Amino acid sequence: MRILVTGATGTLGRALVPVLLKAGHRVRALSRTRHEDRGGVEWVWGDLASGKGVAEAVRQVEAVAHLATGGRQGRAQVDLAGTRTLTAAARAAGASHVLLPSIAGADRAPGHRHKLEAERLVRESGMAWTVVRATPFHQSVDRLLRDLSALPVLPVDRSLLWQPVHVDDVAGRLAALLAGGPACAVVEYGGPQVLGTEELTRTWLDARRLRRLCLPVRIPGRLAAAQRAGAFTTEADPKGRITWHDYLFPPPPVPSDDFAEEHTASPTSPATQPERDPSVRVYGGDEGYQRPTRG
Repeated sequence: MRILVTGATGTLGRALVPVLLKAGHRVRALSRTRHEDRGGVEWVWGDLASGKGVAEAVRQVEAVAHLATGGRQGRAQVDLAGTRTLTAAARAAGASHVLLPSIAGADRAPGHRHKLEAERLVRESGMAWTVVRATPFHQSVDRLLRDLSALPVLPVDRSLLWQPVHVDDVAGRLAALLAGGPACAVVEYGGPQVLGTEELTRTWLDARRLRRLCLPVRIPGRLAAAQRAGAFTTEADPKGRITWHDYLFPPPPVPSDDFAEEHTASPTSPATQPERDPSVRVYGGDEGYQRPTRG
């Protein structure tokens, strides 16, 4: 199956593309920066915000994995206008399935209006569809804690619940859903464990070999209240397999008998890509946790 991936250079895109290739799919990646085809990936130029190149990108594809997101600055242009343009072009080109990653709790926590609107656009696009609401990535929680560790003390709200999931697990789930055909439903997907903030933080400090005073706090605001109530967790099955501890303390790699697999860089790794547009993170596909704000 030929699959168009938007946001292929983002955190989730870099994990999904190799999984799709390994499963035998033909991958076309949409980028605002021109790339040479390599590693089995067909790169096409296009801009979701303006709509330029989108019709050409969806030509002769059977499914679309729409991972691109505009982030805080470009939500209206990419999450909304870009999604509308992409689905209209894909439908006109005869694509049979559009898959959209979203955020667990998008319908239960404030601050995700653009995600919900993008979901609605996909549902009402006239195409068969799947929406996957994932819990925060390990990688996103890791970055959040790294940013907070710059403070002299680490604020810890013990009442907040976390269910981080590894991006590789999410990529595997998306690939399976693409191969299985449209669910025409919202599918939730989360990590294997629900953790409190104290356990999450202390495990991270041990892994990073840092010593910080942990200051008990209670974060105010509606977003924190939603997280406290479990908005960013899910009981849906299947769940991811890689725990927070395993992410922070990964086991040594198992030697492979496949020389080519062991000595070839991922088709989306920096080693196999040209210089990236410094602003490419605008379409990065990171669906990570946004820290609570005072509200």
